[in-house]
Parts: sequence; structure tokens; C-alpha cells
Amino acid sequence: MPYCRVVSIPVKRTSFKILIARAVMLSAVMLAVSCASEDGGNDDAAQNSVETAVALEQSASVTTTQNDGSDEVGDGDEDTATSGSSETDVAVVEPQEGSLEDEDVAVPESSGQQVEVAPQRPPTIDDLLERDDVLNIAHAGGDQDYPHSTLYAMAQAVEQGADALEIDVQLTGDGVLVVQHDDTVDKTTGSTGPVAALTFDELHALDNAYWFSPECWPCQDRPIDEYVWRGVRTGDQPPPDGFEPADFAVPSLRQLAERFPTMPLIIEIKGSHPESLPAVEALAGELVELDRVESTVVVSFDDALIDAFEELVPAVEVSPGLDELTAWVLAGAPLDGRRIVQVPPEFNGVPVVSDAFWKLAADSGVDVWIWPSDASTQENREFYTEMIDQGAAGIIAGRPKDMAAAS
Repeated sequence: MPYCRVVSIPVKRTSFKILIARAVMLSAVMLAVSCASEDGGNDDAAQNSVETAVALEQSASVTTTQNDGSDEVGDGDEDTATSGSSETDVAVVEPQEGSLEDEDVAVPESSGQQVEVAPQRPPTIDDLLERDDVLNIAHAGGDQDYPHSTLYAMAQAVEQGADALEIDVQLTGDGVLVVQHDDTVDKTTGSTGPVAALTFDELHALDNAYWFSPECWPCQDRPIDEYVWRGVRTGDQPPPDGFEPADFAVPSLRQLAERFPTMPLIIEIKGSHPESLPAVEALAGELVELDRVESTVVVSFDDALIDAFEELVPAVEVSPGLDELTAWVLAGAPLDGRRIVQVPPEFNGVPVVSDAFWKLAADSGVDVWIWPSDASTQENREFYTEMIDQGAAGIIAGRPKDMAAAS
């Protein structure tokens, strides 16, 4: 019985226009109808063949626009580009003798044409500050719901609507910048000791979800079955679908930035001056290498570390440290061009957020990002909503899902 087979014809092109694709489609339709009519004039066969040809046209069509002499080939937001002469496979329908079941159908090989895919880029800090909605900033990936500072937690935060990832960084003993809050591994892993005493490989091998309990974080006296992700890193239990054991480790800054290329980063430098100057230098260098200068905010409690960082990479947005913030809140001292302040509702028992504070923020023209200082009473949708109603431009939330509902 006659049938039709799709074949691929390599075609040289310099600028492969839609017109050519349309012409190919027309020829394909004619061949399809011819094939179907040879098949006993079966109307269903003719219709199926025409639909096949139309589908072929759609797959062969290429959207082209002139842009600096290059052809852009793309669909939606994922634009690609080629230039010069290249060879492209064009699909057509060819009449054949015999039965389709009698012959193996081979998938056409790739033409070998290489296309350049535009890299994914995160919003800049300028972009964030221009938004009208309140920013959902995931604290350590949402540490009240998922293991602190793990790639698994970051992925969950992104899925739940986080606009940016807040992290802490410091150096390992062999000089690798890692995403780690405490200067020891005691709180999150099954080991003990200072981060600075470990190499990156030693640190990365630890179970960073060892002490995580969704019922109480950070508590180390809960029933053993509450530590739901314990052992994933070490292979003692399987990871959740779509993840790997390494997603429950202490990651490097580079690993995190490359895993989430479209997420702005809010980075706190841990430690104090001058001991943490090597971390300042490492962070400045990595942000430049990773092309993260415009999509990062850097902060530290230590003003001297911020000053040192600004000298190295002045184009990176920074928030004021503790001394500058205190002088601003208590005495109205100028913020020296700062656009973002990150404050808790209270600090060491002293209230920070008040009517006077919000007036000062409005007069100073700064965006206020609130970080909850009491997880038991503040890491919830109601508190996030309260801060938003008072004027917060962002919440550094331990529960990004609740924050998404609040905003």
C-alpha cells in the first residue's frame, strides 16, 4: 500500500526566511494530498497527511528579524541567534511504496548547526527597587520550612515565589567562599568545629540538614523522626524527586549563584574587621567573575567590612552596617547615599520599628527590608502582613510561602 514518509533535505541558507518555510509547506501539502489520493482516495488519509504537512511547516518555520546582520531564531523568551551561512534540514513528505509497518522509521540526525543561547540574567537591584509590590526575600532559603542554606531550601523558596535569596558567606580553611551562617558547623550538621578549620571538601561532605526539624528550628532535642532530611546528604536515605544528596550539603557561593542564575542575591559578610577582609576580597572577586555586580546587595554588621568592600567594587549595592544604622535611627544621621536599610523589629530588646522610624525612612527616601528577630512570633503570615501594612518594601522571610500569601 502506498504511504508517505517524512524525509529531511539539507538546505544551504544565509538568511532563512519565513517565505522559504512557507514555500516548503506548500510543496509538502501538495505531496501529502498526492500521496493520500494514491491511497485509494481516502479522505481521512488525505486529511491526516495535510495535518502532518502543516505540522512540518510549523516546525520548519523560523522567525527572522534583521539585527546587526544576524538572524534571530527563537520562541518566547528564549532567543537564540545565528549569522552567516549554514545548512538546515527541511522536512518534506515523499511518496513511498509498500507499507509503513514494513520499514523502520529513523529520526533525522541533527544538522550540526550551532546556536548561541542568550544567558539567563537576574533582575538588577534597580529593577527590584522600581517594583510596586513588596519583595519576598527568602532568608537562608526559608530556614523555618527547609534546611538552612541548602540548595534544596533555595529551590523550594524559588518555587514558592521568592524574589531574591538572602544568604551569609564566609571562607573555608582553604579559601573557598561558602554559604554558611555560623562560624562553626555545630548548629546544622552532625559534626562540630569551626568552618575555618575545614577544607571545602570536608565541609561539603557534611550533612547540612542533620538538625533540621520543621517543628522546631534550631532545636537539637526533638524526637529523632522529626529530623526528616537527616541522612540524605550521606546516602542513608534517598533524596526527594528531582534532587541529589549534594543539595543537602553546605554549598559554595559559586554553586548557588550558578544553580539560580535568575535570582538576585542579598549577601551578608560574616565576621568582623580585619579578620574577615579575605572574605571581603573573595566576595568582590567572585561577584565580578559571576557577573553579579548589578544583581546583588551586600551587607554586614561590621561597617568597616562594608567600607572595604565598597572600595573594591563600588558598583555593588550595599546596606549600612550596625554603626551607621544606629546613628541614623537614633540621631537622624545621613545614610551617605544608601537606598536600602535592613532592620529587625527590635534589636537586643530595643524596639526599632515605630511610627517615628517609618517617618524617618520616608524622609530619607530609603526602602526598608524587615528581618524577623523572633521566629516563634514573627515568622508567620500575620506578622509579615503587619510589616507590609506599616510600610515595609521587603520582608526577609523564613517562610517564603507565607510571605507570598501575605504580599
